[in-house]
Amino acid sequence: MDQHKLRKMTFHFLEALQRIISTLANKNDEIQNFIDTLNQTLKGVQENSSNILSELDEEFDSLYSILDEVKESMINSIKQEQARKSQELQSQLSQCNNALENSEELLEFATRSLDIKEPEEFSKVKIQVTMASAFRLSLKPKVSDNMTHLMVDFSQERQMLQTLKFLPVPKAPEIDPVECLVADNSVTVAWRMPEEDNKIDHFILEHRKTNFDGLPRVKDERCWETIDNIKGTEYTLSGLKFDSKYMNFRVRACNKAVAGEYSDPVTLETRALNFSLDNSSSHLNLRVEDTCVEWDPTGGKGQENKMKGKENKGSGTPSPKRTSIGSRPPAVRGSRDRFTGESYTVLGDTAIESGQHYWEVKAQKDCKSYSVGVAYKTLGKFDQLGKTNTSWCIHVNNWLQNTFAAKHNNKVKALDVAVPERIGVFCDFDGGQLSFYDASSKQLLYSFKTKFTQPVLPGFMVWCGGLSLNTGMQVPSAVRTLQKSENGMTGSASSLNNVTQ
Repeated sequence: MDQHKLRKMTFHFLEALQRIISTLANKNDEIQNFIDTLNQTLKGVQENSSNILSELDEEFDSLYSILDEVKESMINSIKQEQARKSQELQSQLSQCNNALENSEELLEFATRSLDIKEPEEFSKVKIQVTMASAFRLSLKPKVSDNMTHLMVDFSQERQMLQTLKFLPVPKAPEIDPVECLVADNSVTVAWRMPEEDNKIDHFILEHRKTNFDGLPRVKDERCWETIDNIKGTEYTLSGLKFDSKYMNFRVRACNKAVAGEYSDPVTLETRALNFSLDNSSSHLNLRVEDTCVEWDPTGGKGQENKMKGKENKGSGTPSPKRTSIGSRPPAVRGSRDRFTGESYTVLGDTAIESGQHYWEVKAQKDCKSYSVGVAYKTLGKFDQLGKTNTSWCIHVNNWLQNTFAAKHNNKVKALDVAVPERIGVFCDFDGGQLSFYDASSKQLLYSFKTKFTQPVLPGFMVWCGGLSLNTGMQVPSAVRTLQKSENGMTGSASSLNNVTQ
């Protein structure tokens, strides 16, 4: 065997041995982790058992205390009844003794009066004897000596105490995905118990976001968030930001002492468009932070000076503002070129290539001019939203005069509606539709109907003010309903071709 083959075999053996060693080391780590888990579990059993015994003592002490209170109350009732009856009998006994003593005196007096001869004196004696208290005295006891009405029978209670058992652990609830609802950035989760349990006091719902259809593949990808003390068998989480494709849910039932096992987790789809603003290509006069953009008049001074220097070289070179859109090939976005000149524009960092999507925009109250819409990636760095055939927008102008208009391909359509506080943008890429709504009332402001031939990016222009975005939103139910009921558009790109700026 030559040296080359020997070295090759040795290399393979060493490689195989290394894999075995690595596998064994991993296995050792798993065993060590399992040993740590067992020790921790053993410690938990001991601590929890001690806690349960302490709680059991407290429960029985509480029960003894209640029994002592009940016994004391019953003893007091018996003593009060005894005192009442004794007082009645003592009073009656005193009356009888007095009557008896009086009767004996009358008998002695009457006996001596038998020798009286005068009728008048005899009549007086007769009246005294007749009026003796003994004749008016009742010889029936006012109360009886019976005390059985205060006796107790604890046979049922004794049986109940003898049947005392540990409080059963509630069974795991069952989440019904069919009864769950995901709509308008809210999720309603519904569940049921496999069998009736009148000991249940409340439920605990846990949820977490994930990008996997099912349980997360990465251990503890995201921590569970907990909602406690739910009294019913459904719960609605509202105002959510859907910045993941799915959400996991699980629920457990609790009685007054113990929580049961979790239900099998259920995964619900919560996909929505999430994007941030692309700071790398925004105009230098714009200060961009994630989902906020604000006009900064000092941001582009350095670039403006450079541009002026270039413009002064040769009188035949037109300024960017005066350059015809049709005479200049569009700059391809995706490079590091920034928007410049009077194109105070910033685009989203996520392209829309299919599906239906929705986001909202809110302008600062003192914002003088802004535009909201979409554009192809090929929008040139000097181009303004709505002034090319590659961009669609609605424009708000609060400077010198107040205007509200839809723009596309350098055509303008004035909108005879009030400018809302928040503008909702609905983009149906496959259906070739771009619609704008009052985000609060869902009133339709304007719709473009076109055919998108390239992926589009959310686009924004702002001057003297700022905009904030709300992304991770589902298409609202009201918007979906309006889309289904609309057979024609309020406005369209073709209608703009007949309206000059």
